This record gives sequence, structure tokens and C-alpha cells, in this order.
Amino acid sequence: MQLNETFIATINIPLGFLLIETSASHIYRISFSHSVLETKVPPLALLEETKAQLQAYFQGSLRQFDLPLSLQGTAFQKQVWNELQSIPYASTSTYLQLAKRLGNTKSIRAAAAANGKNPIVILIPCHRVIGANGALTGYAGGLQRKRWLLDLEAKTAGIPSLL
Repeated sequence: MQLNETFIATINIPLGFLLIETSASHIYRISFSHSVLETKVPPLALLEETKAQLQAYFQGSLRQFDLPLSLQGTAFQKQVWNELQSIPYASTSTYLQLAKRLGNTKSIRAAAAANGKNPIVILIPCHRVIGANGALTGYAGGLQRKRWLLDLEAKTAGIPSLL
């Protein structure tokens, strides 16, 4: 195994497939995929743990991920992605609330754009950000997936729908 080698695996989830890209020590990207990517990946503890935690999340037994992430983006994007991780399970935030927590309500569009470029879906819960009127708004994985994730979290938490 080389020091900066990248490993790619696909996991089947209730919403289709997730493509996971890691090094031996950190996750770089998790994105929705339309198909399984055939790769030859050596047994890698981080990939196995990532798959296990994602499966537990989808089964409703995991509410917070504990995996090492390596965020690749601008300083502002990283700030937004870190803030997204503070949105509690089975709750939502608006883009305006996100901008306020970042310390600048005028950054609402930039925060929304950074949210849309989230490189690690589900683990960085950008699906928990909704419009000011409570409506679903943009999601790179599609609004049906966003609704499904929010419904899963509400059901698992035993609360009414988040929408």
C-alpha cells in the first residue's frame, strides 16, 4: 500500500449506491452513484468501518458517524461543512440559520453553494438544510433522496415528519 494511495468502493444502500473514496486513513468523498463501480480494493479497515457505519445508519441504529474525514475545499467551504456536522440528527436548519451560525447573514448564497458542493454526503448531513419556508430545496442526490433521509431520521427518532 502506497502512502497517498486512493481506494474506491461502492456500497448498496436503500437509495441506490454510494461511491466511497478513501486513503488508508481518511475519507475524501462519498457520493451517490447510479451503478456499482467494479474495483479491486485490498481489505481496508477504513472502508469496512465506513460501510458498517452507513449500514447501521440506514438500519436506524446509528445517529452519529465516527469516521476520519479529509475535507478538500476552500476555507469557507470547510467552515460550512464543519457547521453542517453540528446539525443534530432528526432535525433541520435553514440556509439563513446556517449563514447566521457562520457569523454573516449576507453569506447565505455562498453557504448554500458550499452546501451543494458537500463532498461527503450523509456523513456531512447537508440533507438537513431546508428552505426558510420549510420546503425541500436543492440536493445533489435529488429531492426524493433528501426527503427519504429526513423521513428515516424522523421515524428512527420517533418524531413526526421533519417536513
